[in-house]
Amino acid sequence: MATAASKKALLFVDDYLPALLAQASQLISSEFHVVARQHGFSVSEWRVMASLAGGEPISIGQLAQVTVTKQPTVTRLLDRMESKGQVERLPHDSDRRVTLVRITRKGAKTVEQLMDLAREHERRVLEPFGLLRAEELKTTLRQMIELHAGAAGEAEEDSHA
Repeated sequence: MATAASKKALLFVDDYLPALLAQASQLISSEFHVVARQHGFSVSEWRVMASLAGGEPISIGQLAQVTVTKQPTVTRLLDRMESKGQVERLPHDSDRRVTLVRITRKGAKTVEQLMDLAREHERRVLEPFGLLRAEELKTTLRQMIELHAGAAGEAEEDSHA
């Protein structure tokens, strides 16, 4: 007699990596998005601020990719955030077609507490798996992103051709 677990394992999406990643991301992210909204951030604002915090300026295109948001949406969002003094746009040193974005001091201060809460949420999510497994998972995911980031950009370019 098959158990419920073995029947479930027969479903394609229960053993298909993209589906598993998407489900895990949605479930874990939505838990924290409640906290972000309680602190006055939309989900998109939180993603932008978290992506820019502590780093060098990046292009709007890179920001759209990292935040998993369409570029026109990011541009509109940056307009609002720039008017609040949270981010600023900068010209690219050598390519006038590229606009860079960085978080301002005010923006970094605004998101600092929320990032601490995000780290705590992450700790609670990963705790059942142990530190070593958690680090291995994050390393594997970073490698996957690095290996497939170029392919995603090429697919996007092909869709516009």
